[in-house]
Amino acid sequence: MNEPSVLDYLLSKLVFWRREKIEIPPEPQVESSESGSASETPEITAISGTAATDSSPFQADEINARDQIQPPLEVLDSTIPIPSTKIIVEEPREEIISRQGTWLPWLVFGSLLAALIAQFLFERPERQVTPGVYFYGIAALLTIWAYFRKDLLPPDYPPEFKNAFSLKIRRDGAIVLIPACLVAVVAFGGNKFTVTNVFIWVLALVYLLRMFYLPGKISFSQKIADWIDRLKRSDWTFQFKPQYLFLLIISISIVLFFRLYQLEQLPPEMISDHAEKLLDVFDVQDGRTSIFFPRNTGREAFQFYLTALVADLFGTGLTFLSLKIGTTICGLVTVFYLYHLGKEAGNRWVGLFAALLAGIGYWPNIISRIGLRYPLYPVFVAPTLFYLLRGLRTNNRNDFIWAGISLGIGLHGYTAIRMLPVLVVIAIVLFILHSQSKGRRIQALAGLGITTLTSIVLFLPLIRYAIDEPEMFLYRVMTRVGDLERPLPGSPIEIFFNNVWRAITMFFWSDGDVWVHSIPYRPALDLISAALLFVGIVLLIVRYIRFQHYRDIFWIISIPVLLMPSILSLAFPNENPNLNRTAGAYVPVFIICGIALDAILRGLYLNMRGKTGKIVAGLVGGILILLAGFQNYTLVFDQYHQNYLRSSWNTSEMGSVIRGFVQSVGSPENAWVIPYPHWVDTRLVGINAGYPTRDTAVSVENIGETQNNPGAKLFMLHREDKVGLEKLRDIYPEGRLKEYRSRVDTKNFYIYFVPAIEDEIFE
Repeated sequence: MNEPSVLDYLLSKLVFWRREKIEIPPEPQVESSESGSASETPEITAISGTAATDSSPFQADEINARDQIQPPLEVLDSTIPIPSTKIIVEEPREEIISRQGTWLPWLVFGSLLAALIAQFLFERPERQVTPGVYFYGIAALLTIWAYFRKDLLPPDYPPEFKNAFSLKIRRDGAIVLIPACLVAVVAFGGNKFTVTNVFIWVLALVYLLRMFYLPGKISFSQKIADWIDRLKRSDWTFQFKPQYLFLLIISISIVLFFRLYQLEQLPPEMISDHAEKLLDVFDVQDGRTSIFFPRNTGREAFQFYLTALVADLFGTGLTFLSLKIGTTICGLVTVFYLYHLGKEAGNRWVGLFAALLAGIGYWPNIISRIGLRYPLYPVFVAPTLFYLLRGLRTNNRNDFIWAGISLGIGLHGYTAIRMLPVLVVIAIVLFILHSQSKGRRIQALAGLGITTLTSIVLFLPLIRYAIDEPEMFLYRVMTRVGDLERPLPGSPIEIFFNNVWRAITMFFWSDGDVWVHSIPYRPALDLISAALLFVGIVLLIVRYIRFQHYRDIFWIISIPVLLMPSILSLAFPNENPNLNRTAGAYVPVFIICGIALDAILRGLYLNMRGKTGKIVAGLVGGILILLAGFQNYTLVFDQYHQNYLRSSWNTSEMGSVIRGFVQSVGSPENAWVIPYPHWVDTRLVGINAGYPTRDTAVSVENIGETQNNPGAKLFMLHREDKVGLEKLRDIYPEGRLKEYRSRVDTKNFYIYFVPAIEDEIFE
């Protein structure tokens, strides 16, 4: 018998794509089987080596069930048969619960404390780079040590379902799908949605679902009947434990507070991009149903239709608030899917921690409040990854369809999301190269094909526009990646790698210099989240080296991939990093933070044991969340708010002046702003005044033409505009000059009021 050598074992660990995997013979294997053969029922394989799936750091009664590997409830739907034939533990874990309780798990505290100190040194006004790097190095060493001592316990990999993956399709669906797609592409000509081409488009999607979608064993009507029956019962039951349900409700309340508090006041002012968006929304309301909006270098359509819907539903009209409500809804949907993605990545505690940290986080909060298209990146990254990873794990064909739907709709959102298809392919490739795909590689490729086809069907309108107007469709991308707008400022390779470094360090160091959606030059994460991200990355790297599970390396690789829209700004490297084109990356970032926090609290709970461990884990978790919440509150509602006020122009105050003028003695046609270099966008003044289609600008040369308008007149001008003021006094010597006192001292402006002739007689 030829036994493998130590070298063979090491090579099997390093060369993970080999089919045959050499393992050290385990201690007695846990294997149970019930009646029936494996060929008749599906199989579930759980790979262990860490803590039990979905064990709670706050529930003492779950310790005794650490070796009971059960499928999570969320995957036990009607399309996934419950595995009952065989449970195999491929690598037995050590019995942590057999230890004596530890008075102080110093490795857990040490790794966390070292990471917090390192990030604190990076955040100080006088940044201390070298000590910070040293402390992060210490944190990495302590994290590795704690992992191998089983003091830091990341959650188990979720169980892999090896149920059958049907490759059969309904032929009648295929017969209709292909011609419907071809007709839709032709019908979408002219860059306009019509009743006809939308009907054909929806028809193609319906027949695609008919081809691939697997109906559940329980019909939809039966599910509704079951829900009605449950509601009629007097004895309702919940699957949540009271403590977890309480924490879930508290977490939801905190997230809603951070995302909705002062939404109308923060951010306080619009910028020129908001004017462009509201004009596009006006086009939608005016019946111009474009597929791609060419204004301002071209934009995908999703936000404009969403904002038009919000304006009608909430009665907010063409306002900054309508934009904010739409993007805030997108931000909350992202948090919802972060919770489910976290459960898919580990357990419900990972989901809860990831959603809570992202919900209160300064970066996601500002992105969702700004009213621009930025949150349309992460809101489709999160569900796409959730359905894709769950589909790979459960072998459920429907999940690949949902991943394709999310991806296809997302491509109508924000240009940066065009990197998401690349990440989907990377996920499938990583899965195929690792041992978890054994016996399922063909199914994974089939799943990729289903996701791709579904997303293409939903992308058909933009495919036609890209055929008709390729320059406009790619204009924004090419002006950043290539030299379409300006020559590259240096070697593209050197710029690329410099951009990579700045982007991957933005979480700990600097988020760029754009004041609109960030606090310039501070880390993109708060102190707690940054420290957790570092600990989580180290944990995933070490666990990947040990177990070669594709998910560990996927979470790490997904971050730079989703940062690419910012990294590839080769023509404008000063635009990298920024928090808008990198927004999709916060999805894996906060998943890793959730994994790290779950590992830390689980380690404290299981090592200290009993009531003490429960109390300490709860206190540490509560303190960390409290500190993160306090800092993020200060960052968003104080520092960002004040910096935004100082940096933006007060067009809302100028709009209020026009409203007062119209409500008293004037008319909107007799109110103007005299433009001045690097001053207000005069379109925003009209929007804030309630007249979104009126540009209030009148040049100095054309002031004389305003004499043709009867009635009182109002002019606003910059305090340093001596030429404009002199012109006004020449034409309207009877006018009155007044300085408007802004809430920001440096934003004062002049008001020049010209009374009507009848007003002068009356006075």
